[in-house]
Amino acid sequence: MATTKTGGSTATSKSKGKKKKKRSVGKVILSLLILIILVALIIFWPKIQRITELYDDACKIASTSSLNDFNGSQTTIINDKDGNEIGSMRDTKDMYYVAYEDIPENLVNAFVVMEDRDYYKHQGVDYKAIIRAVIANQKANDIVQGASTITQQLARNIYLSQEVSWERKVEEIFLAQELEAKYSKEQILEFYLNNIYFGNGYYGVQAASLGYFQKTIDQLDLSEMAFIAAIPNNPTKYNPLTNYDNTVYRRNIILHELYEYSYISELDYLVAENEVVSLNAKSVATTNNSVVTYARHCATEALMDLYGFDFRSNFTSDEDYDGYCEDYEAFYTYCQQLLISGGYIINTSIDMSAQNALQESVDENLSWSSETGDGGVYSLQGAATSIDNETGLVVAIVGARSQDLVGLTLNRAYQSYRQPGSSIKPLICYLPYLQLGHTPDSIVVDEYIENGPANADGYYAGEMTLRDAVKLSKNTVAWKIFQEITPSGGISFLLNMDFHKVWMDKEYNAAALGGFTYGVSTVEMAAAYATIENDGYYRKATCINNITTVDNTLVWDHSQIASERIYETNACRMMTSMLETVVESGTGVGASCYNAVIAGKTGTTNSNKDAWFVGYSAYYTTSVWIGYDYPQTLSSVNTKAIFKQYMEYIHSGLEKKNFESYEEGATDSTTEASTSAQSESVDSNQGENTTNVDANENASTKAVDENGVEIDAGGNSDGDRNAGSGAAGSYNDNDSNVELDDDGGGGANSDGDSDAVTY
Repeated sequence: MATTKTGGSTATSKSKGKKKKKRSVGKVILSLLILIILVALIIFWPKIQRITELYDDACKIASTSSLNDFNGSQTTIINDKDGNEIGSMRDTKDMYYVAYEDIPENLVNAFVVMEDRDYYKHQGVDYKAIIRAVIANQKANDIVQGASTITQQLARNIYLSQEVSWERKVEEIFLAQELEAKYSKEQILEFYLNNIYFGNGYYGVQAASLGYFQKTIDQLDLSEMAFIAAIPNNPTKYNPLTNYDNTVYRRNIILHELYEYSYISELDYLVAENEVVSLNAKSVATTNNSVVTYARHCATEALMDLYGFDFRSNFTSDEDYDGYCEDYEAFYTYCQQLLISGGYIINTSIDMSAQNALQESVDENLSWSSETGDGGVYSLQGAATSIDNETGLVVAIVGARSQDLVGLTLNRAYQSYRQPGSSIKPLICYLPYLQLGHTPDSIVVDEYIENGPANADGYYAGEMTLRDAVKLSKNTVAWKIFQEITPSGGISFLLNMDFHKVWMDKEYNAAALGGFTYGVSTVEMAAAYATIENDGYYRKATCINNITTVDNTLVWDHSQIASERIYETNACRMMTSMLETVVESGTGVGASCYNAVIAGKTGTTNSNKDAWFVGYSAYYTTSVWIGYDYPQTLSSVNTKAIFKQYMEYIHSGLEKKNFESYEEGATDSTTEASTSAQSESVDSNQGENTTNVDANENASTKAVDENGVEIDAGGNSDGDRNAGSGAAGSYNDNDSNVELDDDGGGGANSDGDSDAVTY
C-alpha cells in the first residue's frame, strides 16, 4: 500500500511539474509576443500616427468639398522669361461641363466596364480588385493591372498629387470612401467624366467629343463613344490624331466588354465594331503655338526627371528601343496629366522679343512659296531653335510658318527628324579628328575614293589644309576621317548629347555626310553646336527655368541639369576658328552678320531636299532647317538668310565679341593629360558606356577604332554592332552638289499632335 501511495504521489508530483513547465513556457511565449507587439508599436507607431493624420486629412477634404471643385480643376500656367503668361497646359474654353443625365448611358457604361466593373457594388475601394491586381502583377513581374476605382481616380486627380508613395495611396483610399459617403454614384461618375484627360488639351467627355468629332456627346453613336472612351487609359498611346489604329484597337476591346457583360446586344456590338470611325478634329488658332507646345513638352520631361525617369539615347536592338518607348510613353502621360491638373507655374527662358523675331524671319524668308497641302498647311516649311550660350536655355523656337489656322500642328523644331547634311560633320568627324592631335593646319588629301562620295565637278584638290576642307565642305575628306574614327566612335558623340534617333546608325559610313535612318532635330543641333561654343560642355536643351506650385514652392529648377564634358576645350576652339572661316569665305558666307562674329556650317542633302544652317556667336547659337514634310527638291535655299536676319536683330545693342583663341601647336590631350580624369561605367541595362566626368576637370572619354587603337570618342562609344536593321543608304552631302540615293529617312517622321511625345 505504501508503495502504491508512493507511486501515486510520484505520479502526481510529475504531473504538477509538467503543468508548471507548461505555465512557464506559456509565460515566456506570452512575454515574447508582448515584446514583439511593443517593438512593432515602437517601430510602426510613427506610421500609425501618420495613417491617422491621413485619415483626418481625407475626412477634412471630403467634408469641405463642394460641387465647384469638380467644375474645372486648376491648370498649369506657362510664363515667359519676364513672368508674362504666354499659355497654359490646357485651354479653359475646352472645359465643357455636362450633367450626368445628359451623358449617354452607353458612354457611362464604356468607362465602368473598363475602369471599375464593380463600381456599383463597392463603397469607393474594391478590395477584390486589389487582390486580383497583386496576383496578376506578381505573375507578370510587372505592373500589368491596376486596382484604383473610379472614385479613387477622381480623388487623386482633383485633390491629391500624382506622387507614387504609400502615403498618397492610403489617403486616396480614405478619401474615396469619404467621397462615396457624401456623393451619390451618379454624381461621382459625373465628376469623373468631366475631369479626365482625353489628350490634345481636351478635358472631359464633351470637350473630347467636340474636339475629335465636332459633335456633342448626345450626337455620338456607339462606336464613337467607345472610341473616345479608349483614349484616357493612355492619352499618348491612344491619341487618335497620331495613333489612330491603337485607338481603334482599344475601342474594339471596349465594345467586346460591353457585349460580354450584357450592356449592349450582339447586333449593336457587331455593327459598332465594323464601323469605320471618321475623325473631324477641330482647328484652333493658338497664340505662339511653337512656344507653348515646346514648353509643355519640356515641363513634362522636367517632371519625369524629378520623379526619376532614366532617359536614354542608346539602344542595343529594336526590342530594347521599343521597350524603352513604352516606358517613356507611360511616364510621359503620367507627368503630363500631373501638370495639366496640378496648378503649377512654369517659368520659361523664352524671350518673346527674340521669339517674334525668329518667327518673322522664318515667315518672311519663306514667303516666296504659298503652296498648301493637307489641311491647308503650307507645303514648304521651316523650323529653328535659338539657345542662350551663357545658360544653355532655349530663348526662341519656331516649329512652323505662321498661318491663321494652325490647329494641332507639328512642332518641327523638336518633333521632326531630318537629314542634316554637312552640318553634322563638325560633330562626328572634325572635332574627334582634332582630338587625335590634329590642327586646322594639318594636311589632308581630297582625292577620288572607290565606292565612296564624289565631288560635284569631278575635281579633287589633292593636298589641302583641314581648314580649307571644312571651308569648302569636302565630302571625301570627311568620309576618310570618319573611317579613321569609325562610325560607332563618331556617333557616340551624338548619343552623349541626347540625339534621339541616331543609335541605329552606329555602323553606317553614310552618317559622315549626314545620311541617317531618321535624322536630327533643330533643338538637337542647336544644343550640340552650343556645346562647341561652351568649350565642349554639353547642357541638355530645355526652355524651363523652373517649375513652382501656386504658393511659390520650388518643384524643379534648371540648375538640376548638370553639364557634361563631350569635347576637349582646345579642339572646340580650333573648330570654332575653322567655322569662322566657313562664314567668312566658305559655304556659309551669306550668314555673316554686321554686328556679331559668327561661326557656322551649312548642310544640304541630295537634290536640295533638306537645307540647314547652324551657327553661333559668343552670345547665341541658332539652328535653321527648311524643307517639305514630304521631301522634294527646294527651288531656293534660305537658311542663311533666316539665320542672318534673326541674329542681327538679337545682337542689337550687344558688344561685338570675338571667340576665344585656341592654343597653337597643342590639344587638350597633350597639354592637359595630367589633369584629365576618366571614369567609365557600363550600364548593362542600356548596352552603352557612359562617362562620368567632374565638370571642373578637362576629362577626355575614349573609344577604340577597328584596329583597337584608342581614340577620343565620347562616353557612349561602345562597340555595339546591334544597330537597327534599316541602313541609311548611300549618301552624299549636297554642299558639294553630289547626287546619290536619298532613301534613308528624312520625312516628317512625326505626328500632328501639338503635345506629342518625342523619345
